Amino acid sequence: MIHTFTTATTRLLIGWVVIGSLGLTACTNPATLSDAASSTARAPENVTVVSYRSPTCGCCGAWVEHMRSRGFDVEDNITEDMDAIKAQYGVPEDLLSCHTAIAAGYVIEGHTPAEDVIRLLAERPDITGIATPGMPLGSPGMEVGDMREPYAVYGFSDDAEPTVFAEHQQDS
Repeated sequence: MIHTFTTATTRLLIGWVVIGSLGLTACTNPATLSDAASSTARAPENVTVVSYRSPTCGCCGAWVEHMRSRGFDVEDNITEDMDAIKAQYGVPEDLLSCHTAIAAGYVIEGHTPAEDVIRLLAERPDITGIATPGMPLGSPGMEVGDMREPYAVYGFSDDAEPTVFAEHQQDS
């Protein structure tokens, strides 16, 4: 069976090759989270985040810990078929990342900061979910020393183009 890689999958693979070639690994210590975790907002009560991730992805486990550190109850599901999960929940190809989660009916794709999930659940916009495409350095679960890059979180739905939901500047 030949597997064809999407553009987003290729970006993810290239990112990990670059990180590996620099001799770096993603930080899994939630105490060293990016600026996104510095907010004092806490998860709403009675909201469970159902997370799906590959068994080999450490950065996804770090994101789960980031969410837990902000008060979310997280059900952490390990699966071998992330493509099926992403298709089931309608994650657009250009917004793909390494893990997918569901919170109060919304899809949360990738290394999205807890503060953005908290805002999503407070505002309850008429969208399918939010996504942090790729694996931006400095986003929750993707801390690598002092390396940071700015990134955007996009809102998406089946019937509209993705729009910027939040922007994060990662100053050293």
